[in-house]
This record gives sequence, structure tokens and C-alpha cells, in this order.
Amino acid sequence: MNSQNGFLLSFIKYGENDAVLHCFTEEEGFQTYFLKGIYSKKNKKKALLQPLNKLNFSVNPVRGNGIPSVSKFELIKHHDIDTDIKASAVVFFISDFLNQILKHENKNLSIFGSIDQFIDELTAPNYQSHLLFLLSVLKIQGVAPLLSEGKYLDPETGTFSTGPAHQLFGEEISAIWRNALMAENLYATKIHSSIRKDFLDSLLVYYHYHITDFKIPASLEIIQQIFE
Repeated sequence: MNSQNGFLLSFIKYGENDAVLHCFTEEEGFQTYFLKGIYSKKNKKKALLQPLNKLNFSVNPVRGNGIPSVSKFELIKHHDIDTDIKASAVVFFISDFLNQILKHENKNLSIFGSIDQFIDELTAPNYQSHLLFLLSVLKIQGVAPLLSEGKYLDPETGTFSTGPAHQLFGEEISAIWRNALMAENLYATKIHSSIRKDFLDSLLVYYHYHITDFKIPASLEIIQQIFE
């Protein structure tokens, strides 16, 4: 049996009482765990199954071709934003996002630490933190844009050019990308509420070009409605 700290990204009910968990762990990256009996009437821990909760798992050894099973788990860090509708929508969106883009990711302490930092920012509350977090992941993955003299970001090449290369990447949006990439504290970057939707759209376009098999998260519509 080994112990793993990890962020819960998604969970699916399996049968009457069990669940399959997808997590991003500190030591082993993306992991799938089987959790027995979590939905039984006597089990009070199902309330801990919240997206991006930071949990400690006691994991049993794998037998045959099965997936690792969890004998017990404890809450390490609760983000305490359940009553904040905007923050809850952001958490759901980011967990949905990470569940897709990290599914082949091995141990990556930079990404693990960045999730912690993002949750702290959201709790503050910083309602633009999810936008800047997505940019920080691009930086960690080594596919963020390269800074140059141009005013317009070309999302396909990941470089700045002298003329617009994409309709979403006008001078204002491109300037936000540049400012965030240059900032000592990325989360201090100011994004006016009136252009946050356009900035998010620009992030999704960039991910499409630079992250293999990227698909728009199903939860995008929810977060767009919350922040209208």
C-alpha cells in the first residue's frame, strides 16, 4: 500500500456503491483509482468528492490488469468556495479542462504546484484566475508564445507579428497575452470583465493549435453563462 496526494479531477459512479476516480497526483501524475463503497448509505465521505479537492489516498497494489483501488482517503485541503456560484463554476470548468489535457501526463511537480496556486487565487477571490491559470499551464508545457516585437499574436505559430493573423487576436487581446507572459506574478495581470470571454476564446484557439487532440470542454457553456 502506498500513499498519494492528488487533486480530484473527475469521478464516475460505478454500479450501486462504487466510483472510478480520475486524479492528478504529486508523485505519479494522472491516475485512475477504483473506490469501493463510497455511495453506500453509511459512508459520509462522499461529500469529499468535489472537483479539485486535494486528497490523500491510501492505494492498494494493482492485481493483474486492474486499476489501483483506494482503501481510504482523507481531505488535505478544502477550497471552501462551495457557496460561491462563480467560483464553483470555475472549479468545475478547470477540473473538466485538466481531466482532458493531463490524461497522459506523468509526474509534473510544476503543474501540481500551479493547481495549488490557482485554487488560492480563486479563493481570494480572483475571478480571472482560471484564464491566467490556463496560460500558466501553456508555459509549464513549453508551448507558450515566444515574445517578439510584433503587436499581434499568431496563435498557430506562437509568435508575435506586425499584422493580425487571426480575428480573435487583435491588438488588445494580444497585449494581454504579452503582459501576462512578461509578468513576474502572472495572476496580477488585469483583464477587464468586458473582454474576458474573448480572452478565454483566444486561449481555446491557442490550445487547439498546440495541445494534441484538444477538445472544447463540455463545461464551457456553463462558465460563459455565469460570467455574462
